[in-house]
Amino acid sequence: MSAADVEKAPDHEPDSPIEKVMSAKGTEGIQARAHLTEEDGDEALKIVHEEAAGFSMTPEEERALLRKIDWHILPLLCIVYGLQFLDKTCLSYSSIMGIQQAAGLVGQQYSWLGSIFYFGYLVWEYPTNRLLQRLPLAKYTSFNIIVWGLVLTCMSGATNFAGLMVVRFFLGLFEASVSPGFALITSQWYKTSEQGARTGIWFSFNGFAQIFGGLVAYGLSRGDAAHELSIAGWKVVFILTGTLTISFGFVVLAFLPDSPLNARFLTPREKAMAIERIRGNNQGVGNKHFKWYQFKEAFTDVRTWLFVSYSLIADIPNGGLTNFFSIIITSFGYTSQQSLLYGCPAGAVEVVTLIGFLWLGDRFRNRLVWGAFSETISLLGMVLMYALPTELKVGRLIGYYLTGSSATGFVVILSLISSNVAGYTKKTTVSALYLIFYCVGNLIGPQVFQAKDAPRYTPALITIIVCFILCIFILLGIWYVNHRENVRRDALRDSPDYVHVKNQEFLDLTDGENMEFRYRC
Repeated sequence: MSAADVEKAPDHEPDSPIEKVMSAKGTEGIQARAHLTEEDGDEALKIVHEEAAGFSMTPEEERALLRKIDWHILPLLCIVYGLQFLDKTCLSYSSIMGIQQAAGLVGQQYSWLGSIFYFGYLVWEYPTNRLLQRLPLAKYTSFNIIVWGLVLTCMSGATNFAGLMVVRFFLGLFEASVSPGFALITSQWYKTSEQGARTGIWFSFNGFAQIFGGLVAYGLSRGDAAHELSIAGWKVVFILTGTLTISFGFVVLAFLPDSPLNARFLTPREKAMAIERIRGNNQGVGNKHFKWYQFKEAFTDVRTWLFVSYSLIADIPNGGLTNFFSIIITSFGYTSQQSLLYGCPAGAVEVVTLIGFLWLGDRFRNRLVWGAFSETISLLGMVLMYALPTELKVGRLIGYYLTGSSATGFVVILSLISSNVAGYTKKTTVSALYLIFYCVGNLIGPQVFQAKDAPRYTPALITIIVCFILCIFILLGIWYVNHRENVRRDALRDSPDYVHVKNQEFLDLTDGENMEFRYRC
């Protein structure tokens, strides 16, 4: 919107901060700008206004600062994200270690244990996003980590279907904060050109967790079979992983800062440098005020609905494969113990594709195309699982491994919520919607694996193939929408009516109202 546009509509009550400033004149304009700085602006303005004009840093200083941020922030994100994946997939390991028999599960009850986790996630996803905006980010995240670790240990004490359902519901509820919280943390500390690779790194610990969890579960299964454990192996899985999570929750509480503004590992100058580094993101580090116009913009942005469509469709396969991968591998003709061990390479595929394709996406400024390519690899794997005859169990197992690359597309969009959604209220709203539909997809996923379709689960495999095809087209559609809008904005910026507001990078403007914002593709 230009100043001329505002003058043409004098009766319009300005809704957004940028309109308030651009519609103000003379002394009133100075007052409006002061009002904007105090109430509507980003927390980063506390440092931006304190720094003298002409603040600068050398490339060497910036590289040293980035290394420092990486070493203090990334390890915490990586380990927690690996633990949350391990915690929610413990159910799959326990499914072939005796939990179904111990709890007397029949029919679709095991599938419902997979789904109920996402009911908890769904119920709490939007409230937890509001709390992530309102409360100290790292402290609220740490609280959730500790509590979900406690909840997970309770799985070892559940003795029937009802008890397991209750515990799984609360596990999903408290894990609902981790993905949106980490997306916000990534956007606070890294340039948009760095966010894809960093998101890929911490999300890749899902794959490391699958490798670690498979090896631990295999060892416990062997010990259980040899009667070397004093309690059932499936109970040890929950106690061990829950205790690890609780312990690391306290580590995060002690060492993860809420933002660059209160990072103890940074000097005052480094804090200012960290803020200046992300000026070009046009997003700042956070604003605790809820803004209705940003909330409404989230629902009218076509990208939001492309994101949530992808999340719904992509997570139907995820919900099914995450909860049934051990059962699927045994259906190929392997033993229960072998399925625990043979599931590990899928985690390795996920690690390689996530880190590799997200790095390539940042390197060539095209995350979405690389995400679509990774999704194509998953599609090939699922076709192998569906098309190969039963006797070619090695080929079907390789097909399952290739499906590990399916996480890349989901992470690409999660990273784009960090990079491409500006305005703190809008960002938390889009993040909540994305993860709400993630829940819905994961709720549906286990239900497509019907007990009557065992052992090949042909209808489920066909459903997943269709989902992967749709996901490829959605990713390419988002690329087209972003590219077209960037071209339009480049032309608009060159027009004589264009207005730049001082420090607008830190005024908590949305991507829709800030014409200097450019979408990562």
